[in-house]
Amino acid sequence: MNDHLIEVKNLSKIYGTGELAVHALDRMDLSIGEGEFVAIMGPSGSGKSTLMNILGCLDRPTKGSYWLGGEDVSGLDKAQLAAIRNRQIGFVFQSYNLLPRSTALKNVMLPLLYSRHGRRSASERDELARQALESVGLGDRVDHRPNEMSGGEQQRVAIARALVNEPLLIMADEPTGNLDTSSSQEIVDILCELHERGRTIVMITHEPDLGEQAQRIVRLRDGRVVDGEES
Repeated sequence: MNDHLIEVKNLSKIYGTGELAVHALDRMDLSIGEGEFVAIMGPSGSGKSTLMNILGCLDRPTKGSYWLGGEDVSGLDKAQLAAIRNRQIGFVFQSYNLLPRSTALKNVMLPLLYSRHGRRSASERDELARQALESVGLGDRVDHRPNEMSGGEQQRVAIARALVNEPLLIMADEPTGNLDTSSSQEIVDILCELHERGRTIVMITHEPDLGEQAQRIVRLRDGRVVDGEES
């Protein structure tokens, strides 16, 4: 593990004002190293989703700082945050978020349209998307649409899409929430393999047996970090 990829200092997210104010995150400090696989866990209302939205540059903190890859992104506007997301973050969501009428190949190609490596030719995008699908064991499903695949296969397409742009960070938000036990383990096995290859992964999960397979568990309660053990 190298330098910190994520550095959060005194981070707060407050919804509402005055007596109605809700501190979803309360002066949180958190560091995640480059190449770490971290599971973020905690009860409902602990701040997991709010933290995920800020780490994924989907939202901004009310107070405090968030450094991603050496850049302070906490004060960026919506357009600047969108550019950071497109270039530096790969997302894997519980609901897959695939385009239903597009093939697996075309779904995986999408982030390449916003690549931080500059515009690529159609043949280059095709090859990179095929390689990403191969890496998650779906090289033979490139022409299948989501309704022709199982939930586990759809989530593997989503992981390939998250990988194709070579992002700094992979954010996995309850990636096994819609899957059975066997498919859930397959997805976590893929994430573990990606970690072994040097990827930085932050996974939000409420499943203790899945969280324990990460390199480190960060436990939240009431918007604060209460434990950050090695697993």
